[in-house]
Amino acid sequence: MGIPCCIYLLDLSLQGPSGYSRMIALLDYLPLKGAVMAWTWALSHHVLAGIRHLLSDIDIGSQLPGSRRSAWIANIGGVAVALLVAGALA
Repeated sequence: MGIPCCIYLLDLSLQGPSGYSRMIALLDYLPLKGAVMAWTWALSHHVLAGIRHLLSDIDIGSQLPGSRRSAWIANIGGVAVALLVAGALA
């Protein structure tokens, strides 16, 4: 559901200065900021967990201690990316 919304915002921002201003105004609404944050966290966590699973397929981090460490890295990395986006939206 987030991809069509992001495409709409990208299209709106590329329509010229007035479209960009409208997109920025839309991002000032708190519910939309929350949705962008949730979508960013979900996407970044999904990408990091996917990389983790690809590495485990070639036996990197497939033992229990390495697996737990990489899971924590994926979880904390997803939150870190979301916080970076929150800082950019502020």
